[in-house]
Amino acid sequence: MKLKRPGRVTVQDVAEAAGVSRSAVSRTFTDGASVSGRTRAKVEAAAERLGYFPNALARSLTTRRTRLIGLVSNNFENPAFMEVFDLFTRRLQDRGLRPLLLNLTENSDPAASARMLLQYSVDGVILASSTLSPEFVGSFVDAGLPVVHAFGRYTKGGDTSVITVDNAHGGELAARRFVDGGYRAIGILGGPRDATSTEDRLKGFSKAMKKAGLTIRARRFAEEYTHDAGSSALRALLAETQLDGIFCGDDILAMGARDACRELGLEVPEDIGLIGFNDLTMAAWRSYDLTTIRQPIREITLTAVDQVVSLVNEPDRAPESRLFPCSLVERGSLRPLQSAL
Repeated sequence: MKLKRPGRVTVQDVAEAAGVSRSAVSRTFTDGASVSGRTRAKVEAAAERLGYFPNALARSLTTRRTRLIGLVSNNFENPAFMEVFDLFTRRLQDRGLRPLLLNLTENSDPAASARMLLQYSVDGVILASSTLSPEFVGSFVDAGLPVVHAFGRYTKGGDTSVITVDNAHGGELAARRFVDGGYRAIGILGGPRDATSTEDRLKGFSKAMKKAGLTIRARRFAEEYTHDAGSSALRALLAETQLDGIFCGDDILAMGARDACRELGLEVPEDIGLIGFNDLTMAAWRSYDLTTIRQPIREITLTAVDQVVSLVNEPDRAPESRLFPCSLVERGSLRPLQSAL
């Protein structure tokens, strides 16, 4: 049964109840500190009775670790990031860490963003975006912070760990599926033109189309990953030329495109086929039933957290990059392959 005490229980309260010194209490609740099993048991029992919880901020003054990880992104208008954010925060919490969220805009100053994280003494930084300029990555590296870039462009031997997907391979998978399905008038509805993911997916798609003796019939690039952007771009593409298939830069754009097709009286997949990218939960909803390129979001986020923890714990550790493969997820927004035979 817990003892009722007025106000917040202190280290001194626990020390008196356990019959030990204040330093013994502090060592008990400090990872890796030396304390005997007998003393630890007495302190933990007293803390339980009193309802004591260690003060994380006070402990950080001793350990010089805040256990805060800066989680930096600029994709909050995209529902995909909500899935990513959920995975990141859960994994960080499982590792005894806490996220400090930084929401960037196109007008954010890289140096100011780094200073903000330094003011909160974060232990490391995870950037979760494919559209951030290299200046942001460089500003955090220059500030001496361990940095992991999730969903960035894969590089070998750089000064930043990059945990990402093989976007070019994803583009190739999409093109091959269109070709194998008998599609010939194929267009691109891409994400932001300056995003590295857009560039790499387009590169892989173009390569596979060329190999099949085809060219991309029309291209449009959305300014942001939103439903409205996908709807508008679809209308612009079809006003430009007749298409029987469109590769979309992500699932949200593809969902906007599919809804625009409904409004235009076009049947999917009978009149036009669509392929998305990411394999969000919503892509499987009956109203969309979207064929898509699966990006292993869970694996990327978990690996990014583990990587930043390793860099924080081992300051001399060299950055490591990981490139994950994509896979095609077949649903109902394309004609079945046998129908093309």
